[in-house]
Amino acid sequence: MRYTALIHKDPDTDFGVSFPDLPGCIAVGETLEKALDSAAEALAFHVDGMEQDGDAVPAPRPPDEIMADPALVEDLKGAVLASVPLVRDLGSTTRINVSLDLGLLQAIDSEAKHRKQTRSAFIASAVRKELAA
Repeated sequence: MRYTALIHKDPDTDFGVSFPDLPGCIAVGETLEKALDSAAEALAFHVDGMEQDGDAVPAPRPPDEIMADPALVEDLKGAVLASVPLVRDLGSTTRINVSLDLGLLQAIDSEAKHRKQTRSAFIASAVRKELAA
């Protein structure tokens, strides 16, 4: 699931990120990349907090709906839209069955060993990076 984010940058400021579907969920970063990384963390933290408080988490609206929302006219001025994935660490692991080409599996195992990681940790890290891309 991805939420649309609004990115703002004024001269002499860091990048600011907000989520129209989740008022109060904001993030900042010195660079665009750091701001988006921070936004993904803020998004997961905000959603966790909403659930702990018993609040309903709104479904993300498509970017077209956000751009057409008359209540967001001011917020959209000068904003760049980005799609930020909601990736939550739920604190438990689940065993899954995945089929991979043997050559790819060998490359994964080799790289995981080189990085002193388990196969699962390496795959999870790679998937998180791909989701953030």
